[in-house]
Amino acid sequence: MTSYSAASARAEMSELRRLKSLLPPELQSWVTVETTVEVNPPLIRSEELGKDQVEIQIDLVKWERLALDQRNLLFWHEVARVQNDTISRDGWEMAALAIGLGGAVGELWVQDGLLLILALGLCGVSGYRLYARNNSDRHLKEAIEADEKAIALATRFGYTLPNAYKSLGSALKTIADDTPKKSKRKHYESRLDALKRSATKAKEKSDRARNSTRTRSLADERENRESYR
Repeated sequence: MTSYSAASARAEMSELRRLKSLLPPELQSWVTVETTVEVNPPLIRSEELGKDQVEIQIDLVKWERLALDQRNLLFWHEVARVQNDTISRDGWEMAALAIGLGGAVGELWVQDGLLLILALGLCGVSGYRLYARNNSDRHLKEAIEADEKAIALATRFGYTLPNAYKSLGSALKTIADDTPKKSKRKHYESRLDALKRSATKAKEKSDRARNSTRTRSLADERENRESYR
């Protein structure tokens, strides 16, 4: 039993070190990768530990069920979210909303109009920020942008464009199939649809560039033949 636990711990540390090596050099000094300690955690998430420190947390039990290329692209998706500054933060909005509501109720009793307006204003600002932060359309847009950046990161680390799209697409499909909650499953399916559209556009762009290169080569060859006549 001890031997199995030690082997499991070594495997986890090896995977964490491997993932750290996939961080772009400009992030390695302030982004860390650790196994999560939460109960029933998400597969992967990021948390801001301080002003200049971010930790990417991974549920290695679920993580190891995925293929290596799938893990890499999901990891780069999270890296892209860090780069895009769209990671979740513990905001001040809930506390401000509670203070505003409490203040508004209190001012109704003392009938101080100015303070009541200020309290209601605080409620409005914090309520709007909460709505914006939890808006599903915004979350989807940010996730799609991070998917695009993850593809670019993959090519930076040696993936071909088709393989990068294929790996991320298969990862999203696997997660969607394993997600029982309909709203969350729809989120992954929407990301997968956007990724397919992006892959189609990338292929069309590559085909145009290849055809253009072939046309130029044929034109150069024809010109060379003409010059030798």
